[in-house]
Amino acid sequence: MKPTIKTIVFFLFISGLFITPGCKKFLQKDPQGTMTQESFPVSASDALLATNAIYTTTREWYYHSGGYPILDIMSDDARKGSNPADQVATVGPYDTFKITTTQDGLDRWWNQLYVGIKRANVVLEKVPLIAMDTALQTRYLAEAHFLRGLFYFDMVRAWGGVPIVTTTNPPLKLGRSTEAETFNLVITDLEFAESHLPLRGGYTGSDMGRATQGAAQALLARVYLFMKNYVKAEEYALKVIASNQYQLEANYIDANGVNGNNGKESVFEVGALQFEGTEVGGDQYANTQGVRGTPNRGWGFNRPTPSLTNSFESGDPRLKGTVINLKDTIDGIVILGDGTTPAVTKDSAGNIIEVQCYNRKVWVPGDNTQTQWGHHRRLIRYADVLLMEAEALNENNKPAEALVYLNMIRARARQGQSGLLPDITTTNQSELRDIIFNERRHELAMEGWRFWDLVRTGRAPSVLGPLGFITGTHEHLPVPQSEIDISQGSLTQNPGY
Repeated sequence: MKPTIKTIVFFLFISGLFITPGCKKFLQKDPQGTMTQESFPVSASDALLATNAIYTTTREWYYHSGGYPILDIMSDDARKGSNPADQVATVGPYDTFKITTTQDGLDRWWNQLYVGIKRANVVLEKVPLIAMDTALQTRYLAEAHFLRGLFYFDMVRAWGGVPIVTTTNPPLKLGRSTEAETFNLVITDLEFAESHLPLRGGYTGSDMGRATQGAAQALLARVYLFMKNYVKAEEYALKVIASNQYQLEANYIDANGVNGNNGKESVFEVGALQFEGTEVGGDQYANTQGVRGTPNRGWGFNRPTPSLTNSFESGDPRLKGTVINLKDTIDGIVILGDGTTPAVTKDSAGNIIEVQCYNRKVWVPGDNTQTQWGHHRRLIRYADVLLMEAEALNENNKPAEALVYLNMIRARARQGQSGLLPDITTTNQSELRDIIFNERRHELAMEGWRFWDLVRTGRAPSVLGPLGFITGTHEHLPVPQSEIDISQGSLTQNPGY
């Protein structure tokens, strides 16, 4: 979806009406000519603007885990990054699992997700009352259900059961629903979306990038994988594959790069324009992680670890598609990095624990920081769908079938170099489980999935324990203390915080 700047600014104006609730004073009159929640949306054109406003949520900085890529930083794939002294108190605790209930960023992420949920509820509550084309009306509702399901899936993974809000006028006090109830809402929303959204091929022009049937099915596969319902995960991932709407990009770089924006591998992505500022269409996600120093492409947070770089198989081309090293040349630009950041950092025993490097997957061609604001963040890639199908098939005792999809990933990864990344042949379920897990690490590195993969597979204690992870606590984040305070006791804290 590629809205004009004028439209984006109007979306933000509209969405602002639904962020901060207020109470009417006695005999208060709405100013004449002012748009209010009661007077919007009321027309077919309003319905489009209200639906687009939900998508705007995903482009706002706080949507990305509160601004910083903490989900990679909390894994073994990344360190805080940037200059050693930069944002130590803000981002550093995620690196060492010293997260507190007042930790910076958690309240922003929580609030931003509820902003998106509120915007979705506006569409689901108001658009059915509008006299308009029925098919288009149904599609808008399906888009709203998909996005609300996406937001609640983020919430249930991050915090467990959370307050469920499905109306624009919820009670003043809402307690936490159970984790099962929250998952049920996610599934119900995504099932509605699957039934009523068009295939990817049903969109053209400026509508490219909107939620599709395939996106709903892929997200359902991800949800069921997280719930360890491998039968359902296999079913939904296979639906995406069988639709013949998606393919792997020939060039691995394009899977996250500009040449693959709204491309054949993208199942769902966050579109953005190359303008510095959310209000004019930009998205700061890539700027936050861009090369720091020379060239100046951003802040340099989310630094790939030696653990990640050393885990790639010998010669795997995906390593260069994942990590930018100092003195690399990209698009004719030599990467010199930040002179105030050590090139190599060692621990007291002399072991290398950090090397100055950067996330290649957020690189956008250009010669300034502004271009980084135009990065399209991939939330669902077809490669992930293939790996989800492989994992589910293996867990469902179909290892031979799982090999088909796993080896498709490896074939693309080797980039035509026959001596690299040979096909996997083992059908031993336990061995294949580990191989698929490691393949996910290398295919999807620095895209925000490693922490979730470690948690859902039960590997977090052994892998992250040395970094500070405590079993029974760090599977979830703490509920922001500010939310508990304003709830007047209706919200409770997660264990261990």
